[in-house]
Amino acid sequence: MLLSSDGTRTPGTAALFAEPARKGGTPPWAGDFRPANSAGNGPKNAVGKTFTLELPDGSTGKVVVQGLKSGKGGVVLALMGEDAPPF
Repeated sequence: MLLSSDGTRTPGTAALFAEPARKGGTPPWAGDFRPANSAGNGPKNAVGKTFTLELPDGSTGKVVVQGLKSGKGGVVLALMGEDAPPF
């Protein structure tokens, strides 16, 4: 689920991954978010905006939408994590 600052909730599926940690830093993480069919193409004008990603277990993480990809399966939002990974 993607949560916007105004409280709008966008249901969908996330595929997340962590990259190797850099010296002394928080390991970077990223992923993709595919809005559920009922959510259409997801949040409007999302590129460059920060959202809260909520996982099924209730953990959350801040993400910035880096870009949109569209294909046969619909629209996918490319995400970049801002804090420690929520997984």
